[in-house]
Amino acid sequence: MKNGLVISDSGPIFSLALIDRLDILDALFNKVCIPPAVWEEITYDVTKSDYQLISAFFRNRIQPIKGFNELLFIMDSGESESVMLYKEIYADFLLIDDKKARSIAENLGVNCIGVIGLLSVARNRGFIKELKPLFETFLQNKRFYSVELLNAILSTFDEDRISIPTK
Repeated sequence: MKNGLVISDSGPIFSLALIDRLDILDALFNKVCIPPAVWEEITYDVTKSDYQLISAFFRNRIQPIKGFNELLFIMDSGESESVMLYKEIYADFLLIDDKKARSIAENLGVNCIGVIGLLSVARNRGFIKELKPLFETFLQNKRFYSVELLNAILSTFDEDRISIPTK
C-alpha cells in the first residue's frame, strides 16, 4: 500500500540519486512533488553526474506555492517552500533531512520523514535487500548522517554494523 502525497526538499533527493534509488519515492508514495525553489537547487549544476537522473525524475513534479513564503526568514528557500507547499496542498509527508529545518517543520505540525527512515520503510516492504551498502555510499560521499543512527537502523534489520576507521 502506498502512502499518499510526499513533498521533498533537495537534500534527500541528492542522497537518493547518489544511490540511484529515486524509484523508492514512486514505490512508496502515490504522488511526489517539489516546489520551484527545490527544482532550482537540484538542477542548478548541470555538470553534476546525477543531473540527468534528477532532472528527468522531477521535471514534471514541480508544484508552485501560492502564498507568501513567511518561512524564508528562518529556513533556506527550498526548505521553506517545501513546508509551505506541504501545508497548501495538504501533503501527507515532508521528506527532509536538515536537522534545524526538520525541527521547525515538526513544530509547525508537519509530518516529516528523512532518507534513513524512508529507506527503512523501503527495506521493510522488500524494495531494498540491504541497507549497509547504501549507508556506506552516503558516508563515502560525505552525506552527513550519524553513524550511530545508521548502526542502530542496521541492527534492527540484523545487518552488520558500519565500522569507522580510526586514524
